[in-house]
Amino acid sequence: MTIKENDFRKIDLNLLVAFAVLYREQSVSLAADKLHLGQPAVSGSLARLREMFDDPLFIRSGHRMQPTARADALHCELMPLLEQLQSTLFHPSDFNPATAKATITLGMADWVETWLMPVLLPLIRQQAPGIQLSVIASDPFTDQANLEGGEMDMVVNMAEGGPRWLESTPLLAMPFVALWHPQQVPLNGPLTQDDYLAWPHFAVSNREAGSSQVDTRLAKQGLARQISYTTPHFAALPGLLCSQPGIATVPAALAPLWQAHWGLSASPVPVAIPPAQLTLSWHQRHNSDPALMWLRDLVSNHLAEYSLKQAA
Repeated sequence: MTIKENDFRKIDLNLLVAFAVLYREQSVSLAADKLHLGQPAVSGSLARLREMFDDPLFIRSGHRMQPTARADALHCELMPLLEQLQSTLFHPSDFNPATAKATITLGMADWVETWLMPVLLPLIRQQAPGIQLSVIASDPFTDQANLEGGEMDMVVNMAEGGPRWLESTPLLAMPFVALWHPQQVPLNGPLTQDDYLAWPHFAVSNREAGSSQVDTRLAKQGLARQISYTTPHFAALPGLLCSQPGIATVPAALAPLWQAHWGLSASPVPVAIPPAQLTLSWHQRHNSDPALMWLRDLVSNHLAEYSLKQAA
């Protein structure tokens, strides 16, 4: 049904509330007391109601005002609407993840998805089976525009700062490690800086990769590493490391998984680079979205537990 704006020009919600109280109390004076208004104000509201509905609505009978048939019909139709409006405006329903239905679009780099989702998705399925996740590729150059435009609801990335509307919560500080395959690079860890610089490197061409920080720190010492291959995908690195000599510098969370599945060796990066801050970000307009705020808390709590385990 299309709303016809002109139909509502003469309607004042306060008049409908006054009508409901008049119907219940059947007295102008009692209604005025319940509404905390003077009797003249309530009498004025009744006059406007009579004009609006073209009906006397209430007929005086003794000490009471009896509703007309039109008033009975209006009351029957209006009360459920007013109760629903009151509930919507002042008593929003509690969010229950077990019964909630929502689709959330989440931005992630491929390494975040590889590391985080095998643990996080079962938690979501267990606690909120009606919430569906759709993951799209995160890109620090476009993430904010996608959040603002609604292409994604939230993003897990390593970006810092942003416009005023950008809300974010820190998740954890992510260090970097160097990985290589011992059959391709016959070294034992931990790597020295000379070891690190002696071999070619595979880098990820994304601002969140550690390569740019590494190269900046090396350049300050008058040094440089040989980058032989650049890719936007972390997922391409294990196969490259297994097939040819080279070293990759990646977020430390990937090391246990890749060591177990690909037989890689790991070492702290022998260049002083600070860990990157992994952050969950969203648009300020979603602060009242219970499904997104629930997911925010779930991700934050899970990674807080992960941080504690790593520190132990």
